[in-house]
Amino acid sequence: MSSHESNYLRVAHGFTNSLASVKDGQWQLRTPCDDWDVTDLVEHVVATHQRVYTMINPGGIEGLDPEALLSARWIYALRTYQDALNDSEISNAPVTTRVGEQPFFALVEGLLMIDTLCHSWDLARAIGSDEWLDPIAVDAAHEKLISFGDGIRVPGGFKDAVTPRSDADEQTKFLNFAGRIV
Repeated sequence: MSSHESNYLRVAHGFTNSLASVKDGQWQLRTPCDDWDVTDLVEHVVATHQRVYTMINPGGIEGLDPEALLSARWIYALRTYQDALNDSEISNAPVTTRVGEQPFFALVEGLLMIDTLCHSWDLARAIGSDEWLDPIAVDAAHEKLISFGDGIRVPGGFKDAVTPRSDADEQTKFLNFAGRIV
């Protein structure tokens, strides 16, 4: 898979941009995610990337320093994923998920991209930065979430859908389906 085709990589770079906008004093700001501040949210995103990577490497992301600054851990995880997606052996490695066996890149382009996309908006909303999300990724994520139906609404997953306004744009419809109040 090449990087220019990757919704995940565009979304992850958007998360990087929001993360770079976090200022001193904003790490404790509340996010749209219940009980999470900005630090908790970023730790979750890094931990999710670590957990997903264990599906192709039981040790997870090698060299990810748990003592490094959160932003440095995120950049290290992102670089690891960029390398993995550009390595056909790794990206095509079969992984077993709740929806069956699929190549690793499909898991990354699916659920990991969706999780990162939602949390990109959560982070931007919390710190008051640009909440714009990549529209191609939004469409892909919304379509995928709809295909899962209410199976996504589990503890630790997505909240109940919010009914969008009649004039809502596609990003708002996606975020509402993902349980976010926009």
